[in-house]
Amino acid sequence: MTINTHLTEFAGRPVVVFDPEEELPADPGAVAWRLTAEYDTSGEDFAGLVEQFLGKVEPASVQALIVGQWGSAYEEKAPVELLVGLAARLTGLRALFLGEMTFEECEISWIQQTDVTPLLVAYPELETLRVRGADGLVVTPTRHEALRELAFESGGLPAAVVRAVGECDLPGLTHLELWLGTDNYGGDATVEDLAPILAGTRLPALTYLGLRDAEIADPVAAALAGAPVVARLQTLDLSLGILSDTGAAALLAGQPLTHLRRLDLHHHFVSEDMAARLVAELPGVEVDLSDVQEADSDGDRYVDVAE
Repeated sequence: MTINTHLTEFAGRPVVVFDPEEELPADPGAVAWRLTAEYDTSGEDFAGLVEQFLGKVEPASVQALIVGQWGSAYEEKAPVELLVGLAARLTGLRALFLGEMTFEECEISWIQQTDVTPLLVAYPELETLRVRGADGLVVTPTRHEALRELAFESGGLPAAVVRAVGECDLPGLTHLELWLGTDNYGGDATVEDLAPILAGTRLPALTYLGLRDAEIADPVAAALAGAPVVARLQTLDLSLGILSDTGAAALLAGQPLTHLRRLDLHHHFVSEDMAARLVAELPGVEVDLSDVQEADSDGDRYVDVAE
C-alpha cells in the first residue's frame, strides 16, 4: 500500500485546506485545518503560510490542525519548534496531525521528523497526536493527562521510540497505534521493547491497541496471547503486517479474546482454514480478514507500508 490520498476527516471534523484566497467556513472551529506548502519551498515559507492562516482565522478557535508539507520534508525536519512557539495563541488546539503527506509528496520513510515531546509539553490539553514518518523521530518519556489518542505511522519505527512510548504515563489514553514496519526502514523494535505497553500499567484507560504494519507480527501475536493489556481492550489491530497461521494460532491458544468488539487482521498471510477457525472461535467479535496476501516465490512476506 502507498498512502495516496489525504484525509477528508480528522478528529471528527471535516478537513479544510487553508487557502488565503478562499472564504472561511462559517465556523472555523468546526473544521480540521490543513496547512501545506509546496515541496520546493522552505520552512520559512511554511512559517509565512502559518502567519497568514492565523491572521485570517482566530487562533483560539482552532481545535484541529493538520500539518502537511512544510517545504521539502525530505530535507527539512518537522516544524515542531514553530508549533511549540504558537502554543500561547493556539489555546483551543485539541488535535494535531504532523506530517500528513501522500507518497507523491514524500515517501513515509523519508519524512524528516524530530523530537515531538515538546508538543506534548507545550499543549497540555492536547487530546490527539498523530505523527507520520519516523526518520529522526524522538520521543522522551513524559506524562500527559489529557491525551486520548497517540499514533505513530511509519514504515519502520525505531525501538527507542517504542520503548519511550512504553515509559510514558498516559492515564487518559484510549487509543495507541504504532506502525512498527520493517527493519529495512529502521523498524528494529522487538517484542521485548513492547513489554511495558503489553503490561499496560501506564495505560489504564486503553481500549484500542494497534501494533500495525509489523514485520514481527507473529512474535507480537504470541506475546499478546498472555499480555495483561489485552483484557481491557475493545479493539486489537494487527493489520497491515505479515501475520501468518503461526501468529493466528498463538492468538487462539492464548487468553480469551471473545470480549473484543473487533479484531483487525486485514492484509495478512493467514490460510483459509485458519481464517475460518478465527471466525468460528471468536463468536460476536468482528474479525477483519480482508486483503489476503500470498508470499512470493521465495516465500517472503511483506508489510503493507514500508518505503
